[in-house]
Amino acid sequence: MTTTNEPLAAAPERGSAPAPDAGTAPPARARWCAGTRLLVGATAAWALLLTLHLLLAGRWWPWLLVEATPPLTLVAVPLLLLALAPLARPVRRWLSAVLVVLLLAGVHLADLGPRWGEDAGTTRGTTVKVFAWSTDYWQMTDDKDDFYTFLRRQAADVYLLQEYLYWEGDQPVRIDDSARLRKEFPGYRLSVEGELLTLSRLPVVAEHHRPVSGGGTDWYWKGARAQRTDVRVGGSTVSFYNVHLPVPFRVGDNPLTGRFRDFLREQYDRRDQELGALRADLAGNPHPAVVAGDLNSPWMKRVTPLGSGTRTHDPGGSPLSALSWPVSDYPLPRLWRLDWLFTTGGLAVPDYTFRGGQDFSDHVAQEIRVTVPDDDAPNDPRGRSL
Repeated sequence: MTTTNEPLAAAPERGSAPAPDAGTAPPARARWCAGTRLLVGATAAWALLLTLHLLLAGRWWPWLLVEATPPLTLVAVPLLLLALAPLARPVRRWLSAVLVVLLLAGVHLADLGPRWGEDAGTTRGTTVKVFAWSTDYWQMTDDKDDFYTFLRRQAADVYLLQEYLYWEGDQPVRIDDSARLRKEFPGYRLSVEGELLTLSRLPVVAEHHRPVSGGGTDWYWKGARAQRTDVRVGGSTVSFYNVHLPVPFRVGDNPLTGRFRDFLREQYDRRDQELGALRADLAGNPHPAVVAGDLNSPWMKRVTPLGSGTRTHDPGGSPLSALSWPVSDYPLPRLWRLDWLFTTGGLAVPDYTFRGGQDFSDHVAQEIRVTVPDDDAPNDPRGRSL
């Protein structure tokens, strides 16, 4: 038998793991599958988009295209990603937590949270009925008698009407329907500025028109988009702002053309100028104010508010019932709120609804009741209507 001088290897203890071979690498960490990477990437991209929306909305003209997105998207996208999050098993817990935060932020920004109701029946004063409506180019293809019948039926104290004009191709055409208006609304004061028409059967204290230099169609392209009329209500003067801000772009235009890009930038400049003028006028106005009309943006409450102490009001009902466009003319669901109501100076809004108008316009009409408090009067559930 052959013997050697080499020591014998010690036997491993029972239950102990075998020593790793010196040439064997430690096990690699498991890699994320393609689906997990896709979900994490989509969540990060959505968080970035939401942040950019807060930073760029109303401040950068190309972002007008993103602002045209229905606010409901801010809820639908994180909900979809949240439903898929369990598939990303290695990171599903923290990914779900992030998506819940994004969902709550979307609910807030889209104004789809619970509504606590308005201030009905809390102020003693004089209540007036206001009817605000974007009329869709003043019954160009509608029956004129039916159109005026609909307007008269509202029996409002103050009418704030937009789109008092016609269009020929892409050019605005000024109209004068004052004779018919005076016949249909005897006792009302008629005030026209550009495409904005205000009717009031209450005493008009002052009209604040902005002069427009130049001819042709400058009355439209350079004219004011917020018509202010000061009206006497009870013992107070209240400013009524009839507003129609420029559309961001023409629906149907090719977004890849220079014409589309130039129009988008021009409309942003007009909108920015008109919003600045409206905010400045509100800031310097000593009277309480009602601001209503088609502001052509669904982000006026949370993202690009008017400021200057304005209070935003919401129609009664569910959040989805506060959507105002389109109700006709377009093959799109009613997913946008473009029509808004703001007040300043302690005015109360005991009743506010979106109702009617779809037979004549792509915008639903705003029916509003505003109570102007009596001077030095205590709160009282009673009020008197004109």
